[in-house]
Amino acid sequence: MHTPARFLDLHVLHPVTAANLNRDADNEPKTISYGNATRAFISPQAWKRPIRLDVEQELGEHAARTRMVPPLVARKLQEAQWPEDLATFASAQIVHSAKKNGLQHNATQGYRTQAMLYLPTGVIDNLVALCEKHRTDLEEALAAHTPKKKISPLLPTKDLAAHLTSRTASINLFGRMLAELPAGHVEAAVQMAPAFSVHRSDPQPDFFTAVEDLPMGGDTGSAHLQTAFLTTSLFYRFATINLTDLHHNLGPSTPADTITGLIELFVRHFILSMPGGKKTSTAPHTVPDLVHYTVRDRRSVSYGAAFEQPVKAAPQGGYTAPARQTLTEYAATISRLLGTRHLIAHGHTSTTNKPIKPLGTHHTSFDDLAAACATAATNALTPTGQP
Repeated sequence: MHTPARFLDLHVLHPVTAANLNRDADNEPKTISYGNATRAFISPQAWKRPIRLDVEQELGEHAARTRMVPPLVARKLQEAQWPEDLATFASAQIVHSAKKNGLQHNATQGYRTQAMLYLPTGVIDNLVALCEKHRTDLEEALAAHTPKKKISPLLPTKDLAAHLTSRTASINLFGRMLAELPAGHVEAAVQMAPAFSVHRSDPQPDFFTAVEDLPMGGDTGSAHLQTAFLTTSLFYRFATINLTDLHHNLGPSTPADTITGLIELFVRHFILSMPGGKKTSTAPHTVPDLVHYTVRDRRSVSYGAAFEQPVKAAPQGGYTAPARQTLTEYAATISRLLGTRHLIAHGHTSTTNKPIKPLGTHHTSFDDLAAACATAATNALTPTGQP
């Protein structure tokens, strides 16, 4: 029996002081035109990476995107006193034995893979252990090998593939594209939209100088002159978790509290994690003004269209209050248009600490909201295809 997908949607209004969180090719803040107005813009990758790293840090379960698996294995084998030629031959076996015809690689650069692999960092040690287990076979194969001859696969393909397609919680959340090993493909449960300012936001110049602290002779003035560009913005941020896909990725035997805990962890870090662009010179460590969640069956709904018309500042200044009102009115409109038949739960928290009725249950803190929406999201959740 097919189970309709369930989604946890997260809507955030996030004021950020002067910053350059995500730079373009000219080292300036990224911008995009929306509603015939220039907006500050942050690519989803720029926000997704710090969230992923924070989730992994808290779980103590790290993953890495890398092309360097074979060279890293060779280095560790040499550290374990393997001869260099044997360590290199063993690392070559990783790409040649992983599947029929092997993984695409660059033999002149330590057999590094052509495609980036996204895998648990502990896999390197597992592959070293696999090579140790088959050291005698590797030594014999190396002795019989001639340089002009193609390397014949030797390591067990099943074991190699199992290591290269293993997962962490973050891989189950953010997905993995692994075209050369289709069994390693993981459909992303998290979808994240680019963040954009809800109002017009043009980059502003910041002229600065660096003084020469140890001048020679009659030198005066600055040793370096430069103009940096920064933006000040109130961002709308949106992400959604396909909870059914996440449950499927984790497997039907995963305890419910494990799934709930992982969702709560993601929500907390989605709210609080920040991109690192220019952080040492801008320290843009603000927190959101408003966080709103909905749990829906069948489809996800972004509120980004609420801000197609740029928000105008309040008479006394500031975009936060008008943007909060715009989002609230749009949420009410969506409820009118879609109805509430597939709305499982919704809630919010805000710096005002006052309930906003159209946004559902009021929570007093980010932690309370994260726990509540994770519990609501996983209530009676079953993976696709399960009764």
